[in-house]
Amino acid sequence: MSQAQPTTPRIHPRDLLEGGPPKDGIPSIDTPRFDTAQTTPFSPKELVIGVVVNGEARAYPFGILNWHEIVNDRVGDVNITVSYCPLCDTGVVFERGNTTYGVSGKLFQSCLVMYDREDDTYYAQPWALGIMGPEVNRSLARIPGVKTTLKQWLAQHPESQILSTETGYQRDYFRYPYRDYYTSSQLIFPVRNQGQRDLHPKAIVSYIWEADQQTPTNEFSGASHQFSHGELKQVGTQVIDFNGRQIRGRWHPQKETVIVEELDGTVIPSTTAFAFVFPAFFN
Repeated sequence: MSQAQPTTPRIHPRDLLEGGPPKDGIPSIDTPRFDTAQTTPFSPKELVIGVVVNGEARAYPFGILNWHEIVNDRVGDVNITVSYCPLCDTGVVFERGNTTYGVSGKLFQSCLVMYDREDDTYYAQPWALGIMGPEVNRSLARIPGVKTTLKQWLAQHPESQILSTETGYQRDYFRYPYRDYYTSSQLIFPVRNQGQRDLHPKAIVSYIWEADQQTPTNEFSGASHQFSHGELKQVGTQVIDFNGRQIRGRWHPQKETVIVEELDGTVIPSTTAFAFVFPAFFN
């Protein structure tokens, strides 16, 4: 019987940095509980990642995600993972199958590296791509998620459930744990290609990406594009050529964020990010 060939990591192991806490030192939420608009303790101004799957709406407050980074949930009869990296402002939602995902304790270009608890494959969250382990180079099946405020989300989805602070852990979910990191120019960990950036490092962008079959080490291969929130808030809509077709990014005035979609209105999964992220991952 032939033995399986070892997989070549997509990222040099030396380029994975220790984030501080060990593997699962930042605990994922695996048995989430939920409040309603009437019972949630979060204010209308709370930032959330909003998700709708098969008509079922849920909101995941940043106050909780800042401390846990990953929520393994089931929405609309689909097993999903909601991931958020506080150091990068990237929120990626994807189908998880029958496994759960955890926080590896590693970082790549200052961003969250997740791992699949079933087979121990590591994934670079901003790429949603396997970078080490049995499923290296696998792209996760992404689901659209939107970063907005709880008020704006509930205006669109008044029956939405909202992740509860009853997580089983003792954390102050109403205190931001990174001091002034969200708005300052400070980066805690080194990142590459910052000479390509013409925005403040913490300016908010939204980016889209579609990987191809190439597997260069330490690099993304495929199509990608970023939309500046500041620019789209001014111009409203931008149509671009992307991976052989035209798509558009538009400013959503009710949600106060960028929505990326096909010209027929089909939403394309995207994520917000701090401006330093795009050149570091998609140069």
